[in-house]
Amino acid sequence: MPTSMTFTSLQSDLRSYLERGNVSDTTVYAQLPRLINLAERDIARELKIQGFINVVTGAMVAGTSVYQKPDRWRDTVSINFGVGAAQVRTPLFPRSYEYCRMYWPDEDVRAQPKFYADYNYYNWLFSPTPDDAYPFELLYYELPALLDDSNQTNWTTDLAPNALLHGALVQASRFLNKDDAKIKTWRDAYDRDLGLLSGENIQKVVDRSSVRQEA
Repeated sequence: MPTSMTFTSLQSDLRSYLERGNVSDTTVYAQLPRLINLAERDIARELKIQGFINVVTGAMVAGTSVYQKPDRWRDTVSINFGVGAAQVRTPLFPRSYEYCRMYWPDEDVRAQPKFYADYNYYNWLFSPTPDDAYPFELLYYELPALLDDSNQTNWTTDLAPNALLHGALVQASRFLNKDDAKIKTWRDAYDRDLGLLSGENIQKVVDRSSVRQEA
């Protein structure tokens, strides 16, 4: 029967690869969860692929121009909203914060929004200030919920276990001050894993574009 990676099994694998980190080796053993989480963050930072895209829906608030980003947001893919009785999907176009402020300097004046900008890391600015409770759909890159004892699996363990293992080994080797050759070995494997995942994602994008053209 095929095996699958979990948070617990990954820690066991790391101890085997490193030939350290058993229960009596308390320093390394205690650091493994943190090193795994560092690897997860690196993968999410380095890859912008379909597996890290999440979709949420909500509604704008008339008279409110600043909107909170979802937890674990990393980058925005697109925002669209429904207009009229038919709920025609209309895109919000990305612009700089300065552009949105110049385009619509008075937040108290309301109209159908056209643009959005990063207000800061945690919020967006919509411009113009919405004049109605338009329902919106947001696509964004997220950091998957990090692994721990209560969250044994996520997208990375299910579909990118090699990258997670090799990324964690890079982190662990640095922590243990392993020789540069060993770190390079794991880093080369990790980079290859990321390259394969990126290649698969590019092919999905190409295939989706072909379907659109054929339609």
